[in-house]
Amino acid sequence: MCALIMLSAFEALAVTTIMPTVSHELDGAGLYAFAFAGPLAVSVVGMVLAGAWSDRGSPRNALFASVGLFVIGLVLAGTAQSMGLFVAGRLVHGLGGGALTVALYVIVARVYPPPLHPKIFAGFAAAWVIPSLIGPLIAGIVAETVGWRWVFLGVVVLVALAMLMVVPAMRGVRAPDASDERMPWDIRRIGWSVLVAVAVLALNLAAEARGPVQWIAPVVAVAVALVALRPLLPHRTLRAARGLPSVILLRSLVAGTFFAAEVYVPYLLVSQYGMSASVAGLALTAAGLSWAAASWVQGRYPAIGHRLAARLGAIGLAIAVASLLATAVFGLPPVVVIVGWAFAGAGMGILYPRLGVLTLEYSTIDDQGFNSSALSIADAIGSAIALAATAIVFAALAPLGGAWPFAGVFALTAVLCLAAFATGPRITARVPRP
Repeated sequence: MCALIMLSAFEALAVTTIMPTVSHELDGAGLYAFAFAGPLAVSVVGMVLAGAWSDRGSPRNALFASVGLFVIGLVLAGTAQSMGLFVAGRLVHGLGGGALTVALYVIVARVYPPPLHPKIFAGFAAAWVIPSLIGPLIAGIVAETVGWRWVFLGVVVLVALAMLMVVPAMRGVRAPDASDERMPWDIRRIGWSVLVAVAVLALNLAAEARGPVQWIAPVVAVAVALVALRPLLPHRTLRAARGLPSVILLRSLVAGTFFAAEVYVPYLLVSQYGMSASVAGLALTAAGLSWAAASWVQGRYPAIGHRLAARLGAIGLAIAVASLLATAVFGLPPVVVIVGWAFAGAGMGILYPRLGVLTLEYSTIDDQGFNSSALSIADAIGSAIALAATAIVFAALAPLGGAWPFAGVFALTAVLCLAAFATGPRITARVPRP
């Protein structure tokens, strides 16, 4: 399972490196942004399908189907002769990738006892370390030597090898009712997930618009996305109710804070300080290492309470965002960004696995799939909405020049960080008085 996570992480990081080459060769500059936003949006549909299948069927079958879609998408992207076909492959890959995450979460709940859950999720987080360190470099070398297509086709071979280990281990994984493994089709929930995907895509396309549309379209898209999200999340999630709803909401807030800010960390160092892309990537490497180290610590010492983990995670993100904002406004040395962003990785490493553990603790065998899919949906949608919002702010402030666009972006992520601070204490259910 960790091998599958690592290969998924490698592909996610590698595609960012080779996309300029792909866009140039396939003459697809117009679909450049859509190639990133599309998979993230359709992954929501995959999450809903995998969650429903796992609850009323077998997470084993959901895992096999998701890996199959993942591989088909990689093959389509690797053999595409036009940008349209390449994007189609990315969409299929995103559908499978979203389902893969949910299926793995449910399998962890079915196979491993609760005391081991923190260590398993720490292993999932650690599986991102090697791709974070060498993924972009390897992807660049492969693209420059044998061609960018093998960045996708090579992963197909490695996924097949990983499945040789996974398939025998899945023989003992059964459905809640092993006599009924038919796939349920909840058309209503699937329809809501499709509407969320469309709204997220429209939101990302709105970031490229100009004039009044640049501000009206995002408001409409966010409103539609929030309405469509309600049936896909636990009751009262958007109101930050205590317990599982706040766990899901907090996951969305910290994901939006981290990933929206991370996009602009190398950009700030390259554009404002003239650093090379490889040197600017040191900030991302530092965050990857601190994320893995903090994940190991929280898995090794479960005595760290969930509320304390939430507080430490929010503090790490706050230090990181404050260092980015201060650097953009006051022109501090770039080392402040690199060191500060390591705190973001540490905060995520402590908090991210705990949110997965808490989700399973609040779940029964009948709703493990729904709750796991809700956690992944919140992750994806929070990141997508935050990325689109920061893109709109950056574009609006770009005419001012200098560090103003970056200051606006980091100020927006600071607001998300404050919301995470407020939500953190609510992730544990209130204990009734004797």
